[in-house]
Amino acid sequence: KAQNSTTSLTSIISNRIVAFNFIDEISFTPEINTVPLINTNTRLNTSSEIKPLTEIAPAFENTIEKISATQFKYAMMMDVEVEELTNADLYKFIDDWYGTHYRMGGTTKKGIDCSAFSGTLLSTIFSFNMPRTAREQYKICEHINKEDLLPGDLVFFHTRGRGVSHVGVYLSNNHFVHSSSSDGVKISSLDEDYYSRKFIGGGRVNQSSVCLNHDLWD
Repeated sequence: KAQNSTTSLTSIISNRIVAFNFIDEISFTPEINTVPLINTNTRLNTSSEIKPLTEIAPAFENTIEKISATQFKYAMMMDVEVEELTNADLYKFIDDWYGTHYRMGGTTKKGIDCSAFSGTLLSTIFSFNMPRTAREQYKICEHINKEDLLPGDLVFFHTRGRGVSHVGVYLSNNHFVHSSSSDGVKISSLDEDYYSRKFIGGGRVNQSSVCLNHDLWD
């Protein structure tokens, strides 16, 4: 009679668990729960068999390795599962720009305004060459409701009277990244009182709606 044995996933990959520490005092240590596995020498009452641990662990390890520390950081910031943040390049871009000061008319890391930031992000990550101002960006978008927003969509606000005067890029869980006049490049929530009151709507950029010959900085 085969002797029963259990093995935990932790014992297989414990030497690969690391703690991620960030400059803004956010830290994360991936939590690996110990999951007993059924003896693989015993057949179930079905036609299927439990896969050996040697087949399960490598796949799990590969998933962890493909998720960057930056993705963990922003998943925690937005209170979402890290697996939802599939665009690693997007969050690397955000991390590179995070905290850049706001400057009206600015287009560089010395200072950037909201529409220049959204235009630079969409150009770099999604290859969309956008008009220069928030109002012009709103005009070329397909207008969508808040509940239909997807990562990469634009979000528009009226911060100075009527009409579009501010823009950001939607991320996940009602969070968006933008260049705020008070704090520079940061992530905010559409659920915050100020942005909830000032929200006009979302905009989705389609390749057909963007003039490919348009100069971003005209």
